[in-house]
Amino acid sequence: MHWSSKLVAAALAALLQACVAAPGMQPTSAASVETRAPVTILISIDGFRPDYLDRGVTPVLSRLAAEGARGAMRPSFPSKTYPNHWTLVTGLRPDRHGLVANKMEDPARPGETFTMKSDDPFWWSAAAPIWLDAERAGIRTATQFWPGSNIAIGGTKKKADEWETIGGERPSDWQQFNQSVSGTQRVAGILDWVRRPAAIRPRFLTLYFDAVDEAGHDFGPGDARTLEAVAGVDRHIGELVAGLAAQHQPANLVIVADHGMAPTSSDRVVVLGDVVPLEDVRVLETGAFVTLAPTPGNAAAVEKALLTSHPHMQCWRRGAFPARFHYGTNVRVAPIFCLAETGWQIEKAAPSEPATGGNHGYDVYAPEMAALFIGHGPAFRPATLPAFDNVDVYPLLRGLLGLGPKAGVDGTDAVFAPTLRR
Repeated sequence: MHWSSKLVAAALAALLQACVAAPGMQPTSAASVETRAPVTILISIDGFRPDYLDRGVTPVLSRLAAEGARGAMRPSFPSKTYPNHWTLVTGLRPDRHGLVANKMEDPARPGETFTMKSDDPFWWSAAAPIWLDAERAGIRTATQFWPGSNIAIGGTKKKADEWETIGGERPSDWQQFNQSVSGTQRVAGILDWVRRPAAIRPRFLTLYFDAVDEAGHDFGPGDARTLEAVAGVDRHIGELVAGLAAQHQPANLVIVADHGMAPTSSDRVVVLGDVVPLEDVRVLETGAFVTLAPTPGNAAAVEKALLTSHPHMQCWRRGAFPARFHYGTNVRVAPIFCLAETGWQIEKAAPSEPATGGNHGYDVYAPEMAALFIGHGPAFRPATLPAFDNVDVYPLLRGLLGLGPKAGVDGTDAVFAPTLRR
C-alpha cells in the first residue's frame, strides 16, 4: 500500500473510533429506516359477507376489524360485481355511472353487448374513478385487478359510423385481471410497488381477491369449502400486513366486498318459460334476476304476462322501479327486469338435476347481500359503524388521499366520523 493511502486509512480509522467512543453519540447505520407517509390500499374480497368474520377462520381480518372500523355495507342495486366495484371507486350508483349490470346493451351501440370481458372505454367513461382523481392531483396510483382499472377512461371517439379508442387516462401502474395469479403473487405485486423509491412509489393502490366469491357460488355461503376460501384470503391479508411492516410502510387499509351471497337450490327456481313464451323475449341475464326485451310485435303480451303478481318474482318496466333502488332510468337498463325472491333464481327452463350453491344480485336490503367493510390504519380509531351504503366509500377514499369533497356524488363520509382521526 502506498504511504499516502496508509495515512488516509489510519485517519479514517481514528475518526470512526472517535465517533464510537464519543459520549452521547450513536453510530449512523447506512441502512437507516426511511420515514414514510401512509399509503392507502383499497382491497376488495369479492362476495365476502360481514358474518364470515364470525366463523372463527379469520384471525387477521378479525383483528383488523377489532382495531379499526367495522360495518355491514349495503351494496348498490343490482348487487352484482361490476356495478358495485365501479360504484365503490366513483361514488355514483349504477344508474348514474352506467355499469347497470354485468351484461347489458346500449341503444347507441346496437348489436353490441357489454360483458365482464369488455374493455371498450365506451362502456366505462361516464364517470371518473378515484385513481384518475388522484392522478390529476399529482398522486401516483397503482391498480391490480380492480374491474375497470385497465380501461383508458375517456378514450373512445365516434368516427363516421365506427367507434375507436383514442388516448384516454389510466393509473400510472395497472395489472389486468388474471385469475391464474395466486393470492400470494397478488400480494407480492402490491409489496413490490410499495418497495419502490419515493419518486415512483404509488400512494393509492387497489387489490382484488375472487376466491371467496367463486367458492360461494359453487358451494354456498355456509359450506366448509367456502370457509376454506375465506381462511385462505385471510392468510393473504396477513402476508400483506407482514410485508408492509417489514418495509416500515404505514398503510390505511380499506377492505370491502362488492356484495354478499345467498344460498340457492334447484328446488327454488322460477321457470321463465312457464310464465312467458321464450320465443316472445330476448333474454340477457338469468339467475337472481332476469333482464329481457320483448321481440318485435310482442311487447304488449310480454308486459301483460310479466308485469303482474308472481310467486317468488317481481317484474318492472324500465323507469318504474321502487325508489329505494335508485335504479332503472338509465338507457342501458333492460326494458323489463324481473327480480327473484332472495335465495330463488329465475331460469329459462327447469334444472336438469339437483344442485345447491350460492348467488347474489338480490334486493340490496336483504341481509344476505350485506358486504364487508373494514377500515384499519393510522387514520382509523376503533368503531362499529351502523349499516351504510357503499357510495360512501368513495368520499372516504378522497379524504384519506387529501383530495377533499367532490360535488355531485351520491355518497358522504359522514358515517365514518366516529372512526376517523382528523
